[in-house]
Amino acid sequence: MAQVWIVAESNPFAEQAIAQLKQAIAQCPTSSTPDTVRVVAPADLPPVVAPEDIFCPLTLALPEALAFPGASVFRACAQVDSLRQSVADRFGVKPGDGSLWLPIALTAKGPLYGEAIALAAHTPEQYRQPHHLSDRQRQPLYALAFRLLDWLNAPPAVYLLQVALSDEGVVFDRLWPYPAAGAIASLSVQTPDLFTAHWLCLSHQPLLDLSIPGESAKIL
Repeated sequence: MAQVWIVAESNPFAEQAIAQLKQAIAQCPTSSTPDTVRVVAPADLPPVVAPEDIFCPLTLALPEALAFPGASVFRACAQVDSLRQSVADRFGVKPGDGSLWLPIALTAKGPLYGEAIALAAHTPEQYRQPHHLSDRQRQPLYALAFRLLDWLNAPPAVYLLQVALSDEGVVFDRLWPYPAAGAIASLSVQTPDLFTAHWLCLSHQPLLDLSIPGESAKIL
């Protein structure tokens, strides 16, 4: 039977993310539900895994030789300065630091865009969703996310586009190829939360919407 490999480092975010992913796997079984969910540190990964296994890294610190769908995307995202320069050169988007996250659930049928996530006011390392954006602010974010994921040939998964918004437009910080720390804000707020959405994408199950009461996911 297929196995799920959750690859994570030891930190408080990983503990919560692992618990949420395990819950999603249990609540959203596939026709070939994995026999085993293994949680391992990057250094403890075996040299070879079965092709039917599902990889679910929650870290960018992966072995260089590790092969799995999306490995090239993880390597690109880990090289933050290089990806910033590529985005500037290819898409004309200014690089810099950002503290706004756009969730993208990339399904087999295309991307779903969730409501933005921002840092909670006066509370370091805490996040809130939704952070309201005007249509004028949304459209360049959606366009950048779509073009970047297409250029990277990204497989189905949940991604977080980390940016800032300035008077001159979007400032690109980085791309997270998994539900990173900001995704915690989606718990009990968005349906499905970003960890469940990630599992649905990875296991190629239907995902039709990302919804928040009173809000709508935006589809491009």
